[in-house]
Amino acid sequence: MKRALLCIVSLSLTTLTSPAAEIHLAQGILAGEITPTTAILQTRLTASPGLIARDVAGAPGVGRFEIGTSESLENAHQTPWITATPERDFILKAHVDGLRPNTQYHYRVLYGPDAARTKPGPAGRFRTLPGPGAAAPVNFILTSCLNYAFFHEGTKGQPAYSGEDRHLGYPALDAVLRLQPDFCIFDGDCVYYDHPVATRAQTQAELRKKWHEQYVQERFVKLFARVPTYWLKDDHDHRKNDSDATGNYEPAHELGIATFREQVPVVNPADPQAVTYRTLRMGRDLQLWFVEGRDYRSPNRMPDGPAKSIWGAAQKAWLQRTLKESDATFKILVSPTPLVGPDDASKLDNHVNPLGFRHEGEAFLAWLKDNGIAPGRFYIICGDRHWKYHSVHPSGYEELTCGALNRENSRMGRAPGDPQSTDPRALVRQIYTDATPSGGFLRVAVQPAAAGQAARIEFTQHDDGGKVLHTHAKSTP
Repeated sequence: MKRALLCIVSLSLTTLTSPAAEIHLAQGILAGEITPTTAILQTRLTASPGLIARDVAGAPGVGRFEIGTSESLENAHQTPWITATPERDFILKAHVDGLRPNTQYHYRVLYGPDAARTKPGPAGRFRTLPGPGAAAPVNFILTSCLNYAFFHEGTKGQPAYSGEDRHLGYPALDAVLRLQPDFCIFDGDCVYYDHPVATRAQTQAELRKKWHEQYVQERFVKLFARVPTYWLKDDHDHRKNDSDATGNYEPAHELGIATFREQVPVVNPADPQAVTYRTLRMGRDLQLWFVEGRDYRSPNRMPDGPAKSIWGAAQKAWLQRTLKESDATFKILVSPTPLVGPDDASKLDNHVNPLGFRHEGEAFLAWLKDNGIAPGRFYIICGDRHWKYHSVHPSGYEELTCGALNRENSRMGRAPGDPQSTDPRALVRQIYTDATPSGGFLRVAVQPAAAGQAARIEFTQHDDGGKVLHTHAKSTP
């Protein structure tokens, strides 16, 4: 294995008063941004094993990751020591390279107050992606809109979750784990800075607290140790509902961007210039594109037209170039926000809103057609909408949503033909939408061609108990 590239991207405000105090890993360990040959490993040193006064204080110390193909971690590779500091929220983060494609790895962190006094943490595991030419199956989960306040405290017209297991976190995560996905994509609104509205997060400490209280929940800790992750940002984990870079309010645009990059394994921490839009090839038959919808967008209230963009010129050029270059059987755009809908007509935030960014959305779908990227081979999957649907644009391109993970954050959607929707003329064909509000997620599975059988892609939308609500499958000719 090559020497690991690493860096730390850590932060918080609470420090231990005694260097001899016990150090914990209350938020567990996680692996993210897996490629065929690289991964980002992350943990956070904490002063307590769980929440105290609705936060998890950080603890100074050091740590290094061990990673290898043996469950016993015999002859494991070790990263250099990383120091957990309050400036970086006491997060330890390392980018490791030189991994083998389609290989199961085991890892853990050695941590303590200093390098001479360390102990091993719990072990995690992940599988690297198959190489571009490999005929390998892929099975993953998409989820979004994880509203901690609504789940634990409820909101107007929707009570809090009342099960005795509430302290464990969202029950849907158990259903995700039962499906044994290769990875899980958190497609924006990973925390809600602006809920509860009366006490919305504005300072760096308040933003970090939202991440701490969310991801200390036991079901997340269990999931992350077994399932690697990919992360995208949307409005609620950027600044507030429908946020852009404008507006004289806190948190600032730059702080929202920096906190997201700090709190999750999304970019190589050794590269401060790394962008959060990227594409990943997953074997011969699948390629995913993750787009960034907040960093480069035009003001929401700018008149719509050719100059208005969610993606920005550089990202849009990259997206079109890499889509044209790809020979993957199935291509999927993973977007935090929709391009087909329908959505509420009153919004200005996304590609289906007439006063928002519809020009860019329609132009992109037309570009796909003009460049031979055919419906049935290209799909859009998205978060943001708090209901699940499967819709078909008049051009033939299909979009499926994952809805909100927790039922307490779900609602009924807008149907084609609804005068209060973005599609009052019913031009969009909707194959499925939720009959009643439910939490849940989207599962995508790709099976490669073999023994005379065509390559196949299958989408299943599940409620928060894991029940299948809708299935759509497509095979290549």
